[in-house]
Amino acid sequence: MDKTQHRDLLTKAYNIKQRFLAMYKMANAGHVGCSLSVAEIITFVRFGWMKDSDELILSKGHAAAALYSMLAEDGTLTEEDIQTFYKNGTYLAAHPPVNKLKRVPFATGSLGHGLSLAAGLGIANKLKKTDKQIFCITSDGEINEGSTWEAALFIAHHKLTNVVWLIDRNQLQGYGRTEDVMKLDPLDKKLEAFGFNVVIADGHDFNSLETCRLSTVNCQLPTVIVCNTTKGHGWKTYEDKVDCHYLPMKDEQYALVTAEVRNSFEKQMALVK
Repeated sequence: MDKTQHRDLLTKAYNIKQRFLAMYKMANAGHVGCSLSVAEIITFVRFGWMKDSDELILSKGHAAAALYSMLAEDGTLTEEDIQTFYKNGTYLAAHPPVNKLKRVPFATGSLGHGLSLAAGLGIANKLKKTDKQIFCITSDGEINEGSTWEAALFIAHHKLTNVVWLIDRNQLQGYGRTEDVMKLDPLDKKLEAFGFNVVIADGHDFNSLETCRLSTVNCQLPTVIVCNTTKGHGWKTYEDKVDCHYLPMKDEQYALVTAEVRNSFEKQMALVK
């Protein structure tokens, strides 16, 4: 990745984070941690990989604020739209709605369905012989759902190389650590056995994500990218703690996390010269 692209992605991720943090504070809403864990992934997919004709399904719909903030960053939503988050009559609800917003093809948030939806789009576009790619971002907790494994079997069986599955592997879900609730590891070996090209990324590092993107070029197997992340990434007090799954921010917490995100951004930009 060249330095100009890297700096652009860092800037977009920073803008997206600061916007959704303000959204959560305005709404006095939780799910801050899951948006912070997925911020770089959703930024990279939209601005570093997707074509305009491609589809993105955020299966982990509880991180809707990150999705809405990204859509504001690409111009799909306006800042006036963003101000309606969580309010009566809004289309920017706690989970993405159906048939209301451009670039939101499905309602998600009832976990475990996003990969099935991606599989359906994948087989349809394979039959139509289009070059459209389908990107699906799931949480790791929703892999507990049998429907996710059924979709994985379908994607692998039909060799849907037009489907790219990204797992936000932050090791936490609503009720505790994923390995305590229902053990997933060795996740990479399980997915390889299903017939996937499995690659491991640092989900907060754009160069790592770019390396994974390049590994999909001319690959004859569908790809799943296990993105190792930290829940609440950048919110030092609550990083890697289940509290950040539901906790709304108080004034002092909001001031602290926005400052921490800004400091991290400035340090990263200084390193990319």
